[in-house]
Amino acid sequence: MFKHIHPYKPFIQSSTTKLIVGTLPPPRFSTGDLLEKDVDFCYGSYYNSLWLFIDKIHNLDLSFDNSVKAVEERKQFLISHKIGVCDIVDSCEREKIDASDLGMKNIKLRDLVKYLRQYPNIDTLLFTGGNSKNGPEYFFRKHIKDYGLRLELVSNEIPRIHKFELRADDNFSRTIKTVSLTSGSGAANISISRIPLYKQLKAKNPKFNTFDFRVMQYREFL
Repeated sequence: MFKHIHPYKPFIQSSTTKLIVGTLPPPRFSTGDLLEKDVDFCYGSYYNSLWLFIDKIHNLDLSFDNSVKAVEERKQFLISHKIGVCDIVDSCEREKIDASDLGMKNIKLRDLVKYLRQYPNIDTLLFTGGNSKNGPEYFFRKHIKDYGLRLELVSNEIPRIHKFELRADDNFSRTIKTVSLTSGSGAANISISRIPLYKQLKAKNPKFNTFDFRVMQYREFL
């Protein structure tokens, strides 16, 4: 049994307004066996593509390698755009050493509500995946039940948007929006191909692909 421990602490600043929430990076980030184009930072897997989307949207010309420079480029982008990263899974066990969310067992979650209370400027959570089993939204729904909270649907269009009220004390509460972005992993390409909007755009432009679809979707929120 492989003990998969998240290799990165949450990256949050006092000015952070949006928080990217995923599950766990691939096991190689915990064991230190990075690939040539991996970056030793949150969402550093070259095959996850989140930073490729961000690079395309903002024309950043990011480095994709194991260098300190590549890490600093990403940190500076997040800080300047008031974006943080706090994956919801702290650790899990795996019988097979892979990055499958469904393969996670004996899962320990991070206390995201604690971080939301600690950083009061956060008003948006960006889930890198939907409510499928062991996805970030799925775990977050389970997590907030312990606090007597629940998500209220705002929009059922993809990406689905919800909200909830977080009370700090008897005199203050704030509304937090959640956005379930389409996962940046290659495994999500099949589900994207079934989305009516994607089919329409693909029919109009045969060169339009799943990467373009995610860039279009992520642009509004990142």
